[in-house]
Amino acid sequence: MNVQNTTPFPKQGIPEQVAFHRTELGVILSLYGRMVAAGEWRDYGISCLRDVAVFSIFRRTAENPLYRIEKRPKLRNKQGQYAVIGIDGQVLKRGNDLKTVLRVLERKLIRAVD
Repeated sequence: MNVQNTTPFPKQGIPEQVAFHRTELGVILSLYGRMVAAGEWRDYGISCLRDVAVFSIFRRTAENPLYRIEKRPKLRNKQGQYAVIGIDGQVLKRGNDLKTVLRVLERKLIRAVD
């Protein structure tokens, strides 16, 4: 019996996308909500691309992002799949544990409340 792929898009023709999992988004949005309540952040954007998923954080909608939280699964065994990148493109923190990587931004929350 000959079995063919009957889906309208062959698997090899669709590029896979990297996306944040629900638990990852929960951790990110928890921090985001606290920073919004502190008056530091106002908007965000999510991009799911072929090699990277990006959560961009804005002070105002029309600006460049203050921070980008990136997920690059290909770097899992090298530098770590999560990274926090500043407005100037500098990597502030990188690692495989999202909560640990986001601590660099939580320090800013502590300063904002003081």
